[in-house]
Amino acid sequence: MAVYETLLWKEGYTYICGVDEVGRGPLAGPVTAAAVILPIGTKRNGISDSKLLTPKKREELADHIKGIAIAWAIESVDHETIDEINILQASLLAMRKAVLRLSARIDLLLVDGRQAVPDLPFEQRPIVGGDGVSVAIGAASIIAKVERDRMMTEYNHEFPGYRFDRNKGYPTREHRLALHARGPCTIHRKTFKLFSDAVIQEALRF
Repeated sequence: MAVYETLLWKEGYTYICGVDEVGRGPLAGPVTAAAVILPIGTKRNGISDSKLLTPKKREELADHIKGIAIAWAIESVDHETIDEINILQASLLAMRKAVLRLSARIDLLLVDGRQAVPDLPFEQRPIVGGDGVSVAIGAASIIAKVERDRMMTEYNHEFPGYRFDRNKGYPTREHRLALHARGPCTIHRKTFKLFSDAVIQEALRF
């Protein structure tokens, strides 16, 4: 599979940063973003959209990416801030924080999605489906996913009734039924539609 950065490297862009976030869809926990700068000529070697990979493969690739990257950084925005400023703005904030944590020079920022990241002094190119075409964005999606999954597994020890170790806060049937039985816990996003009679009845049918 072709790497989006190939032509950009030939055009003289050396330090291309990819940034992506995970955790927009869950009902609980943070949204987490990662920013990654990879060396010129980096091959895909399995690096792609994190959602298409098994947990074991993501863990292996995350270690590989961190080992070869010129620079990488991870940042999260918590559930309280998500409730305060909304999930879109929280996602953009997490990405901005991750990019600003990098100590390396940035010639071009590739952003997964339709929107540029506000208040950054770099040339940017938003790419819809970027984690599937850009090796840097794909790398960012993988290490962000691994980090957030680890955080949610830790939260499961604190809030065991919701099985965050399995659902990672996403609205699975098991999670919805736990919400119906227990109500929300501390890390649930209060501005999200956590459950409704229609959703619960649908879950109970299976």
